Amino acid sequence: MHRESNLNTVTERPLIYQAKTKKRWLNSERREGLTFYLLISPWLLGFLFFILGPMIASLYISFTDWDLLTPVKWTGLDNYVKAFTGDPLFWQALKVTMIYSLFSVPIGLIVSLGVAMLLNQAVRGMSIFRTIYYLPAVVSGVSVMVLWMYIFNPQIGLLNTVLGYFGIKGPGWIFDPKWALLSIVIMSLWGVGGGIIIWLAGLNGIPDYLYEAADLDGASKFQKFMHITVPMLTPTIFFNLITGIIGALQTFGEAYVMTKGGPLNSTLFFNYYLFRKAFEEFDMGYASALAWILFIIIFIFTLLVFRSSALWVHYEGEKR
Repeated sequence: MHRESNLNTVTERPLIYQAKTKKRWLNSERREGLTFYLLISPWLLGFLFFILGPMIASLYISFTDWDLLTPVKWTGLDNYVKAFTGDPLFWQALKVTMIYSLFSVPIGLIVSLGVAMLLNQAVRGMSIFRTIYYLPAVVSGVSVMVLWMYIFNPQIGLLNTVLGYFGIKGPGWIFDPKWALLSIVIMSLWGVGGGIIIWLAGLNGIPDYLYEAADLDGASKFQKFMHITVPMLTPTIFFNLITGIIGALQTFGEAYVMTKGGPLNSTLFFNYYLFRKAFEEFDMGYASALAWILFIIIFIFTLLVFRSSALWVHYEGEKR
């Protein structure tokens, strides 16, 4: 009996040890999980109260008539019907925003890539030039807009003064309905420094042996650019394209500070029109509907770019 009891004790010890080990592991995992949620709780609370909550509230308000002073009145789809069928300024704002995005995004991509390739050269003091080109991207937006208002001034502005040296009479720029939107597109190139940083990171990630192999095959600079640089930069193009589209469709400050949507609604950007409806006319229901329409437009364009990326974005080591 004594030997049998010792045998049972010996066989039970590994099971007891495994059970204790499993219990300690589970307790450790619970503590880690609790610590994780405790650490991210500020972000979760901020997301719930400042992003998700207001989004849900704005979705509800978009189906109502509310001016901040009187009680909320449910109107169903009236705000959306009004936007598409009874508000000509809605289509004007949408047209201005789309035209601006159509020109500013590709021009910004091309210019920033060209400057990034120049700044990627192995030249002494290149870090100074990189700093100079990046500085405008960190300057406050309002101060930049005020600066460009002086640059675009038809009488004393820098642009027309320089054109006058060549005997050219400059246009009215932001004060002329025909030139106002183009002026905003030109001004958008001021902030290409932020994109240049991303391009430089992509250019530095291209292996040198690809260019060396192309040199041995007698490839020209243009051929190396088209068959090595561009394909290897497609992930960077993809990122800059997505952020560029989202940013262009949400343009606001230029219209608010520089033009107030004029002249003759030629710079009536969608985001500014939304702001005007909400905080000048206090039509919160209609403004919320406009906000959700803009959200859907941005979502559709972003989704289209993501879906098309499988056709033209190439990643290193990816099998085709």
